Amino acid sequence: MTVDHKVRVHRSEENLARADQLAWKIAEVAADGVEPPAEVADMVVNRLIDNAGVATASVNRGPVVAARAQALRHAAAQDRTGAVVFGTRERVSPEWAAWANGVAVRELDYHDTFLAADYSHPGDNIPPLLAVAQHTGADGAALTRAIAVAYEVQVALVTGICLHAHKIDHVAHLGPSVAAGIGALLDLPTEVTYQAVQQALHTTTATRQSRKGEISSWKAFAPAFAGKVAIEAVDRAMLGEGAPSPIYEGEDGVIAWMLDGPDAGYTVALPVRGEAPQAILQTYTKEHSAEYQSQALIDLARRLGPRIREAGGPGQVRSIVIHTSHHTHYVIGSGSGDPQKYDPKASRETLDHSIPYIVAVALLDGGFHHERSYPPHRAADDELVGLWHAISTVEDPEWTRRYHSHDPAEKAFGGRVEVTFTDGSTLTDEIAVADAHPLGARPFGRDAYVGKFRDLSRDVVDRVEQDRFLDHALRLPELSAADLGELTVVLPDLAVASGRGVF
Repeated sequence: MTVDHKVRVHRSEENLARADQLAWKIAEVAADGVEPPAEVADMVVNRLIDNAGVATASVNRGPVVAARAQALRHAAAQDRTGAVVFGTRERVSPEWAAWANGVAVRELDYHDTFLAADYSHPGDNIPPLLAVAQHTGADGAALTRAIAVAYEVQVALVTGICLHAHKIDHVAHLGPSVAAGIGALLDLPTEVTYQAVQQALHTTTATRQSRKGEISSWKAFAPAFAGKVAIEAVDRAMLGEGAPSPIYEGEDGVIAWMLDGPDAGYTVALPVRGEAPQAILQTYTKEHSAEYQSQALIDLARRLGPRIREAGGPGQVRSIVIHTSHHTHYVIGSGSGDPQKYDPKASRETLDHSIPYIVAVALLDGGFHHERSYPPHRAADDELVGLWHAISTVEDPEWTRRYHSHDPAEKAFGGRVEVTFTDGSTLTDEIAVADAHPLGARPFGRDAYVGKFRDLSRDVVDRVEQDRFLDHALRLPELSAADLGELTVVLPDLAVASGRGVF
């Protein structure tokens, strides 16, 4: 059961009580101490495995190598254990482990998602929480609950408060959720977590330019940065330092000047006292290495590809129009106005956010791969470019309505595809949710998560190392503090940064 919290701007002279502030309500959820039910704990394990798979596959990619190089130059305090840098057994200061591991998880854009009023990848909460747990000696049960709390807070914020309409990046919801998760992990007083949540929000508000136009590797770094500064915010709050307050409702706060303005009102639903965190069950992972709003359309393209070949092949296609939601059209579709989404020389990060490119590849290849579907393997192929440039998107009000529906059976992230051939004939099909979605044709269960991990790590580490990691990950709620250090995949060959920066 949840309770709706009404959030609005208050003038300074109104003296909004702490207990009535959203940051305090979030901190109360963290301090409640209710254990997650078995199905929630099982899903936490699934997402830990999911993160590890995508981190293993990305561990020698440039941004991850750079982040790891920075982290390895920041030793932990001598009286603390430190946190493990993924891919190694090396331990460093927790905020830097969160940094390196967060980039590894985010680099391929291949882990879980939750979409509502705003966007999110709630799995981004796991690296900072795991790092703090390893560093402070928390056990697996405490970490499991902390992850469940962080998901709860992030889902509530993403459902209730839209950031992207004001071009604020979605990591502004991640900083507070990580701070709340750490508060739960360390069993901190409500007052301490309240200050940390506010500091974390204040320091993680940034523009959406990181996901617009020519998208760079910062897209992978952005959530890792949020996790890093959230750890630092908790540390300061534990030392007695305060925060800008009230950060959401203040006269010069986030809502008044970054979001809908001084007359705005939002509703954020959080669990009532004594209610176990369960929001992780509303989230979903990816079968394909591309932005989540492309997942269903990739599955639809896999169905349509053979039918297009039967009609004469890609050369007979005059146009393909994807009728979809507002978000899909304007964020990853032609409604964005980004010419980079049609540029064969665009970065991987840009093409990951180009539904015309993604659908074209899936039509031709019968699927989508985290390496083979991106440059330099695919983008400059003449047949692909021709098909790619024939694809456009339009907003369909019905798909927009379904995108924002609160009814899980109706909520959809797909669209209708209309193919027009050069002879004037047409081919039309539609899909509501991805095959891997809980309501899809092949919902992801434990075997699928383990299978994804093995697929992504097969060419990176041997079966013995895969088994060692899985043996610990599958027992997460039962792990001792010492065993949490085993939640890494150790690689025999790690790439090393070619240069050196300030550190």
